[in-house]
Amino acid sequence: MDQMTQKPNFQTMSAQELKSYVLSHREDDEAFYAYLDKVRERKNRVVYPPLNSLEELEKYPEVLEHMRQDSGNNF
Repeated sequence: MDQMTQKPNFQTMSAQELKSYVLSHREDDEAFYAYLDKVRERKNRVVYPPLNSLEELEKYPEVLEHMRQDSGNNF
């Protein structure tokens, strides 16, 4: 990114806007970490224990459904 181009203000962007920005600017670590901060701030965020294998996902059908919904059922 050249010095004439300014980055957007990640703090004022919605989580969806920031997600779109991160997906189109995958090399921008600052944006990625700003997005992670927004995700961690969600009040309805659910944290599951780490999985040791993909098969363990079967123990969490709600996670699979959430992933399907987030991906627009392209999962």
